[in-house]
Amino acid sequence: MSKRDYYDVLGVSRNASEEEIKKSFRRLAMKCHPDRNPGDKKAEEDFKEAREAYEVLMDNRKRSAYDQFGHAASEGMGGFSGGGAGMNFSDIFGDIFGDIFGGGRGGPERGSDLRYNLEITLEEAVFGKTVEIMVPTLVACRDCDGSGARKGARPVTCSDCNGHGQVRIQQGFFSVQQTCPTCYGRGKVIKDPCPGCRGKGRMKQTKKLSVKIPPGVDSGDRIRLNGEGEAGEPGAPAGDLYVQIAVKKHDLFEREGNHLHFEVPVNFMTVSLGGELDVPTLNGRVKLKIPAETQSGKVFRLKGMGVPSVRGGATGDLLCRVVVETPINLTHKQKELLKQFDKTLSTDNKHSPRSNSWFVRAKKFFEDMKF
Repeated sequence: MSKRDYYDVLGVSRNASEEEIKKSFRRLAMKCHPDRNPGDKKAEEDFKEAREAYEVLMDNRKRSAYDQFGHAASEGMGGFSGGGAGMNFSDIFGDIFGDIFGGGRGGPERGSDLRYNLEITLEEAVFGKTVEIMVPTLVACRDCDGSGARKGARPVTCSDCNGHGQVRIQQGFFSVQQTCPTCYGRGKVIKDPCPGCRGKGRMKQTKKLSVKIPPGVDSGDRIRLNGEGEAGEPGAPAGDLYVQIAVKKHDLFEREGNHLHFEVPVNFMTVSLGGELDVPTLNGRVKLKIPAETQSGKVFRLKGMGVPSVRGGATGDLLCRVVVETPINLTHKQKELLKQFDKTLSTDNKHSPRSNSWFVRAKKFFEDMKF
């Protein structure tokens, strides 16, 4: 019976990369491995065929000869069977079957990262501030300095893995590497545990930390405090603390990027004749000059009175939008005076250019629609 093409066996193209070949072989090995198919002769033969193809195509010299001469090349090279140059099948099958045979982590685990939600005012976001926060977390045990061993004692090298944190076990005809069950990957064991933390090296505590809030931060920004997360297992570094910023809603100002917006109510006389208003800013009170005949909705820009850029750049502006306020609760006399004033206005709408323009457009719309 003639041999199948090695590329067909692995289901890859003839110009496949080593990573593609390895990935395909892993898939086939997971499917056909004898330990997963006990007593299945067909699966065993498929596995041997896939392994032979893998050995050849992962060896540059053998692959080159195979590409030129096919299976006939094996005769001139003493056969293709056997491990290829530079290949370590123990490592390969350790990767493939680690999840089947209980492979796991190696070494002590780094501490977990933590998140702290911090709500601040708009003023604190604009000018920056240093605040103190209380964070419940796991810290290194003070009694044993995080080693997990009683004071005066030390962890000893694990005799089962000789400090490597991993051991090799025999699975069928494969030698597979997995986490040492004695030291759980740490490489050391504690013979005399610390009574304070019971050998864990960590204990619960609420830490008091200072957080420097830079000027210009906004909701959604994060401040990272390196090493202020949970303490790691003995011999591993601590995690980080991420302070998540949320800016409270302000009574006057709305923020848009580095600009601030707010509305200024102005009476009819001021916008008609002009005047000055005292308006608030985050930097103090300033005079805002209102020109005569200012229309409602007019926006005045106060340069540099917005929010500084937290990442560098120009400070934003304060945008003041004028809103003309209609007087309410008028007396009879006030109403009569307004009626007299209205009579003095000309009928050609020259005092109301926007109204005149709007009515012209509206009239044309009605005519076009034939209402």
